[in-house]
Amino acid sequence: MNIQIFGTKKSSDTRKAERFFKERGIKFQSVDLLEKGLSKGEFQSVMQAVGGLENMIDENARDKDLLTLIKYISAEDRMQKVQENQSVLKQPVVRNGRQATVGYQPDVWKTWN
Repeated sequence: MNIQIFGTKKSSDTRKAERFFKERGIKFQSVDLLEKGLSKGEFQSVMQAVGGLENMIDENARDKDLLTLIKYISAEDRMQKVQENQSVLKQPVVRNGRQATVGYQPDVWKTWN
């Protein structure tokens, strides 16, 4: 397994995901979304794995103005705007090769081999 956990230090779900893998002795790479974020290829891969951009956006993100803008701009611009402002993504984003989840989903992670 090649686990990558994208999130922020303030996210309790990100910390819980790191604890989940640590308790099982599974090595992972932790990436701060605010510092580095998902590359364009990683972003596309996660989007495909979770069923689209809408499933990646956290409706409870703090930046309500940005969420409103994302909701009403054209579909072509929406993906670029979210990629530029990854603070609106559900956290954590956990990748294992082509598999990915957004949010805290230990039941899915248990099935990864």
